Amino acid sequence: MSESKSLSSANRAILAAAFLLLLAAVGHALWRDSPAEAPAPSAAPSADPIAALEARTRTAPDSAAAWQALGEARFDLADYRDAVAAYEKATALAPQNAGLWSALGEVRTYVDQRDPMPPAALEAFEKAIALDPREPRARYFLAVKKDLAGDHKGAIDDWFALLADTPQGAPWEPDLRRTIEQVGAIHKIAVADRLARTRPRALTADEMPIAARAIPGPSRAEMEAASQLPKGQQDAMIAGMVDGLEAKLKADPADVDRWIMLMRSRMTLGETAKATQALKDGIAANPEAAARLKAQARMLGVPGA
Repeated sequence: MSESKSLSSANRAILAAAFLLLLAAVGHALWRDSPAEAPAPSAAPSADPIAALEARTRTAPDSAAAWQALGEARFDLADYRDAVAAYEKATALAPQNAGLWSALGEVRTYVDQRDPMPPAALEAFEKAIALDPREPRARYFLAVKKDLAGDHKGAIDDWFALLADTPQGAPWEPDLRRTIEQVGAIHKIAVADRLARTRPRALTADEMPIAARAIPGPSRAEMEAASQLPKGQQDAMIAGMVDGLEAKLKADPADVDRWIMLMRSRMTLGETAKATQALKDGIAANPEAAARLKAQARMLGVPGA
């Protein structure tokens, strides 16, 4: 579609009627970049992401999300000791967040080069499971503990249970299957048939990436009401809704989900250049969520993603 708003009458009516419903359809992303809380916005992108994240922890020292983002970045750089320190701050600020405890446990396993399951890591995993018995990373590592203790079948059974609970597209699924295969081969435990039978479960609506979700369907009455408007009024209605979304983002640029919705709206309207600009602006305001924004933009077909 060209950059002009060349929507058919039917599409225009559906978009106008569905837009407000779409605003209510935002859920939390399942993957690692889901913050512990909404982080404070950044004024501009930084050439040094670590410096920007450290600056955020100084300006918002009580933000668990800021410390989480710094911990993730440090982990990606293999700076495990500093990653542990950041995650310890995050868990102290958000002690009821199971995902933060499991992340802390994982990083602690990297710090100790002699013990693959140090007591401090085990403590963090157990806290995560106590808060959320379905927390996947903690479940994985607690099964590792069984394997290390010699209970190889018990570990494999736990990994199969985790695999059955794994949502489609979860980033850990390939590694989880590979672990089951390798441990089974080492200890001569048959796993091939079970692996073939065990499939990830379907995503729930809240787990599905925002860019891939269906636009909630408007009612027949809403569609008919929108379709009765003259074309000029329909266009003005849609433009007003998108402009309103942009205004909300100016007031709260840290809302990553709204940036994704803005990109989706621009692509639906055929405004590809504006969709690309929304991606750039979203990353500038939320450098710690750049990977998520780019991934969602690629799903939408945003140029430059």
